[in-house]
Amino acid sequence: MKFNCTFKRTVGHSSLTAETVKPEVPEGLLKKCNVCKSAVFVEEVKDNDYICPHCGNYFRVHAWRRVQQIADPGTFEEWDAGLPQENPLHYKGYKEKIESLQEKTGLDEAILTGKAEIDGNPTVLGVCDSRFMMASMGSVVGEKITRAVERATRERLPVVIFACSGGARMQEGIVSLMQMAKTSAALKRHSDAGLLYISVLTNPTTGGVTASFAMEGDIILAEPGALIGFAGPRVIRQTIGQKLPKGFQKAEFLLEHGFLDGIVDRKQMKATLSRLLSMHQHQDTKSTYQEKKVLKEEKLQDKSAWERVQLARDKERPTGKDYLALLFDEFTELHGDRRYGDDPAVIGGIGRFHGNPVTVIIQEKGQGTKDSIARNFGMVSPEGYRKSLRLMKQAEKFKRPVICFVDTPGAFCGMEAEERGQGQAIAENIYELSALKVPVLSIVIGEGGSGGALALAVADQVWMLENSIYSVLSPEGFASILWKDAGKAREAAQVMRLTAGDLKKLGIVEHVFSEKEPLTRANMTDMGEKMDQAIGTFLTLYEKMDTEELLEKRYNRFRKM
Repeated sequence: MKFNCTFKRTVGHSSLTAETVKPEVPEGLLKKCNVCKSAVFVEEVKDNDYICPHCGNYFRVHAWRRVQQIADPGTFEEWDAGLPQENPLHYKGYKEKIESLQEKTGLDEAILTGKAEIDGNPTVLGVCDSRFMMASMGSVVGEKITRAVERATRERLPVVIFACSGGARMQEGIVSLMQMAKTSAALKRHSDAGLLYISVLTNPTTGGVTASFAMEGDIILAEPGALIGFAGPRVIRQTIGQKLPKGFQKAEFLLEHGFLDGIVDRKQMKATLSRLLSMHQHQDTKSTYQEKKVLKEEKLQDKSAWERVQLARDKERPTGKDYLALLFDEFTELHGDRRYGDDPAVIGGIGRFHGNPVTVIIQEKGQGTKDSIARNFGMVSPEGYRKSLRLMKQAEKFKRPVICFVDTPGAFCGMEAEERGQGQAIAENIYELSALKVPVLSIVIGEGGSGGALALAVADQVWMLENSIYSVLSPEGFASILWKDAGKAREAAQVMRLTAGDLKKLGIVEHVFSEKEPLTRANMTDMGEKMDQAIGTFLTLYEKMDTEELLEKRYNRFRKM
């Protein structure tokens, strides 16, 4: 980049005009950020993981540089280099274009594939490079991905693919389109083998790639601000003439609409991948709690049902997030139902319980006014139930136990929830949970309101805290429907037998934890210790069961009610 400047200087009564001065900057030393327009030193950008030091804009990363960022030094082994190129349409100039790009980029095609280690975790790695025909997917790209996934399946390895693409490669026509089917079929076999696929979407990921391998991950991550969409913004504008909202098709837009598990800063990407990969390694070690097989009966205080309703609803009562921090390590939250949205009333993800991976799902009421409003006070929408089911099925695939924390006044009953199928979403959860092939434990920590709670409580065992409640609907609703008087909620609470003690006698729950009076975030340490020991006992017992015994026991649990 060259800077030109001309200056004029006056001395006394005479003026001197200097010749135009052109200080030379070595080629490649500086470049301009396409967002903030600042001049930045190339080496500084490289040292900063290709992030603008002024505005934080993400520059595109070459494939080999991405491998350097992600893989442990010296561990990457390239696969399937030099596959023969095809020109199925005999497109004029295509062969020459490929050869030119091969010489310019040092790549044989738009994707680099191979095997690497990420913090010691063996992984099959694929990295797209937008310099090569915008990383469009032609036959060689599809072939390299398919071969890599097939080999990963044979060697029982996880797959991580960094996607970027302009879509299908037009010069190869329908043959390019068929790569969508080919790569998807290979990934389905990989998934059916119980293996992990993490897709990382970078800027831009568009077209047929988003309708195939890019959106088929068990876990889908994205870099901040990445453009992601099936039809690019220009195509949409040209086709329907519609003005697009700010941020449309950016990674943040997709996260909000339920299609991503998370957005990860580039500097945190390797650590995030490492954590996820280690949690999906096949381990024979299980929880080592052996000393107890039956939970000890705890003495409960004498309180009215209505007093317990008030305590269950108390704003100082710990919510699911508090137990998450107390009981689990390395928790990674996963987002979205992959259909419509991400419901903040449900927190779900993977954590470690005494070193062993578990899936944790929480109905979260929120803490403080702003957080409670954002989480809709724990009233779950259809996308929340669909997110929880997606994570439960993922847990089944990877043989992880599921631990649910129930705390909801009931499922959200707004018009939009009905439009998006609230009843169907709850029904599907109940249906699938009844036969989920891994241990399921549900703990009612506050309110267990109706079908909204049951959607996370079709479990091998259900536990309650002493001052939690679990009922067909709220006492106010019960009184309104049966007695036409919501003011009789106190009397309704007594009639409904919704307390933990009542439900233990009815055989609805297996265990009740006694509480300090009243249970708050400040005094919940003892509760955490009791839960920790009890969860360990549960996992020791239920992880020993074979699938048939587990499912039969769960079926009979509800069959006898």
